[in-house]
Amino acid sequence: MTLKLLVLSSLALLTNAHMAAYHKAMYCFNGTVAGQVNYNNDDPVSPLWMLQKNDYWFHHFNGCDEFPPAPGDFLELPAGSSFTVEVAANRGVTSLSFNGQFATEWGDGQNHPEDYSITNLAGAPLSGSDCIGSPNMHTQNQSMAAGTAFAISYQSELSEVTIDNLVVFTVRYNTPWKRITSYDVPKDMPACPADGCTCAWVWIPDGCGEPNIYMQGFKCMVTGATSTTPLATPKPPVWCEEDQSTCTQGAKQILIWNQAEGNNIEVSGFDLSGNAKSPAYNSKCGFKDGAQNDIFGTSSSAAAPPAAIASSPSSATSLSSSASASSSSAVASSSPAVSSYSSPSSPASSPASSSKISSSAVASSAVSSYPSPSSSPASSSKISSSAAGSSAVSSYPSPSSPSSSASSSTISSSAVASAASPPSCETSTSTMFITSTVQPPAAATTPRSSDPATSQSANNLVATAISSSSSVTPTGHKTCRKRMVHKPVRRRFLFK
Repeated sequence: MTLKLLVLSSLALLTNAHMAAYHKAMYCFNGTVAGQVNYNNDDPVSPLWMLQKNDYWFHHFNGCDEFPPAPGDFLELPAGSSFTVEVAANRGVTSLSFNGQFATEWGDGQNHPEDYSITNLAGAPLSGSDCIGSPNMHTQNQSMAAGTAFAISYQSELSEVTIDNLVVFTVRYNTPWKRITSYDVPKDMPACPADGCTCAWVWIPDGCGEPNIYMQGFKCMVTGATSTTPLATPKPPVWCEEDQSTCTQGAKQILIWNQAEGNNIEVSGFDLSGNAKSPAYNSKCGFKDGAQNDIFGTSSSAAAPPAAIASSPSSATSLSSSASASSSSAVASSSPAVSSYSSPSSPASSPASSSKISSSAVASSAVSSYPSPSSSPASSSKISSSAAGSSAVSSYPSPSSPSSSASSSTISSSAVASAASPPSCETSTSTMFITSTVQPPAAATTPRSSDPATSQSANNLVATAISSSSSVTPTGHKTCRKRMVHKPVRRRFLFK
């Protein structure tokens, strides 16, 4: 009973947490404290808002980029196939901690209905911006999830990666959604240098809170390469929802938006559904779902031709077939159909039966009205993954016996987004200041490349909601906007 209460208390902490893609080949896999292994690691999930380039680039503001994966750990990218990661709010609810005993189909370690939405929460919380609150996926339902992507640079050293050699090579529409998420790799991807390539997982939410971006790094390796055609130098994407012929063609950069410097896209006004425009990894900015097969160039237009070709390393890591179901959906209207995908270790997955998610109930849900980048101060503090009102929350206890990770099933759903004229009302903004304290274990000598399942200790994560404030101001656009802003105060580590 005590174990169950501790677990439930820990999961309650994830209500206001954001999302990251977890894999052993990620940067700051074990956290951001040297010599410590944080099995409840949520350092990569912090959103990036109004930061200088050296702070948002590969999540440097909290030191995540300073902790590379263990030597030999790569995210394998099989040319012409797919790879799988775990999208979650905390490493503790993935298969990569505690033998996966706290992992479920969802990224918060809880169970939710297949047609999870703001009209079918099944007891889960609603966020302050009237969106799904747990996990904090910044969406009202699956069909409205903005899309996530992976980009690659053929540079082995992170310091050599730039906006001009980092190319988006795969996109998954209607994510983040479930924990297990698969991405497709173009069949013509050339091999990486001997020391591997550098990859980034990126996404931008479509409303439902602060208009920020997410970016985290990985060491990756293309496997099974048969082509030597290099990637073209990427160009900035543009907003092209209204006319797809105006989209940037070919290789594209990742989207940098609402930062203090380095932005490569600006938008204003409303999209075709009547909501404030928000750049995203979907058709609104010219990205197709799945492998981006138009990213290749010639030797004269290459972003970064590999200097030394590597064979497929036997030590490269990938998820097992028990967690191979993808999170994908078939959506109507402006988004093309999306099929389900299996992981590389699974031969194929049968199409999942579609389930309707009603969007008529969310057509009038409030979406934030985004200010210009110059109107908000930069913040380089670490954002905690704490729930407002929680006072003391224990971390996930170490398992007493091995347990296999939770498996996930492929899902498919469809929804028709109704276009609606913006209603007439006022803008409501609420701000929550959060701080958290992380207490590392008394003795943390586990090497970062060790199996987390063998550890018998975990960090104690204590979070406290400090204060909240709200204000209401009229808007010239006479549109209904409700915006939840999470402002980080501080995060400190206590050593005993």
